[in-house]
Amino acid sequence: MGYTALHAGWGRLDASLDDLGCGRSWADVHRVKGLELACPECRGRVFARLSPHRARHFYHQVRPEDCALANESPEHHLLKLELATAARAAGFRAELEVGNEARTWRADVLVFDREDRPFMALEAQLSPMTPRDARMRTDRYAADGVAVCWISMEKRPWERGVPSLRVAAPRNRGDAWTVRHGMARYTWAAPRTVKTKAAWTHISCSLDEAVRWILQGRVHTHTGPDGTVWWTARSYVHLAIARARLEADAEAVLQAAAAEQRRRAAQQQAAATERARLAAEQRRRAAEDRRLAMLEEAHEEQQAEQERLTDFFEHAGIKAGLWPVFMQLVRSAAGKDVVCGNQSPAHGNGLLLYSRPRKGAAFQPAGVVCPDPSALARWPADLTILVPHRAWLSRIEEAAQSPLKVAVLNPVTKHCAYERIGPRTATLT
Repeated sequence: MGYTALHAGWGRLDASLDDLGCGRSWADVHRVKGLELACPECRGRVFARLSPHRARHFYHQVRPEDCALANESPEHHLLKLELATAARAAGFRAELEVGNEARTWRADVLVFDREDRPFMALEAQLSPMTPRDARMRTDRYAADGVAVCWISMEKRPWERGVPSLRVAAPRNRGDAWTVRHGMARYTWAAPRTVKTKAAWTHISCSLDEAVRWILQGRVHTHTGPDGTVWWTARSYVHLAIARARLEADAEAVLQAAAAEQRRRAAQQQAAATERARLAAEQRRRAAEDRRLAMLEEAHEEQQAEQERLTDFFEHAGIKAGLWPVFMQLVRSAAGKDVVCGNQSPAHGNGLLLYSRPRKGAAFQPAGVVCPDPSALARWPADLTILVPHRAWLSRIEEAAQSPLKVAVLNPVTKHCAYERIGPRTATLT
């Protein structure tokens, strides 16, 4: 059933208006034989009648399945009438079941402004609808310059994304329809500081009040940070903006303090890094100084050693500059700590070498460098002879009177060889 019908001569009829919107009375259409009235939706024939509650409306004698007006529920029918009544009580012209010329939308209640231009559609939406459909239908209205408010009686998934109200029907006859959700106020406890509580809260009011506030512009749609849309007064929006600015200022102060703290921490870290770098540089320089001092000391010791061994170098025919290389070969071959002693007359004026297996142990005789061959007659069998080249080895071989161990360590070629020689000059490698 619907509230509107079409007449060939009178035009559009609205059962919710005393004059049917065309200067006629209800008696002109109710129970009038032969009167031809058509449904504005499906153009099927309709008839005027009164409901058990004396509500005037038009009905199809045979209800078509594809006609939206013919298949509206009683709740939808009553809510639609209530919306039209509320809009008219607020001082606006409101028509039921009006569509645009392109037939892209049909409003349950279309409200007109003071200049008789449609500006607001009130939609009783009790059947299921997806959030996407709600957005698309809202955009269709907006394309024609018409705002829309969707009214439901239950919680719906689309009500967060479009302007809407959730209402409750009156429990008793004569009671008012009540808005339960969709109308909100912003509360901010005193004193209004960033630490006091503030929140949007939905309020309850009569449907008549909500429609009047909406149509008179006393409330407007507001979209919250999470995308939820509700109706509220501009003063509440301004209060929420003031709170948001206060929070932003407080956050900016915190961010600035945090940035300053990070800057100081970075400075401290940079200073600590610089101190560590300077300390490392000091340690490097100190280590370099110690290294240079050790080199200098080693050089001086080497110079002193070479001066001490001048007579030995002349005896052995070794150049002083090759002596450090010769000793390096000795230590590498022995794998031990080796030091030089003095020339020993008892060992043919050869230079005594001493070694120790580990640090802290006592040095023991390890060998003799370049002993005079004349001293080999009673040479200890376990005392190694060390020579710098094979010419010396030949001299030792010629004078050997017993098996001898000879190490040939050439400081020029850095080649090392161990020989066992004896009276028969047998050579073992």
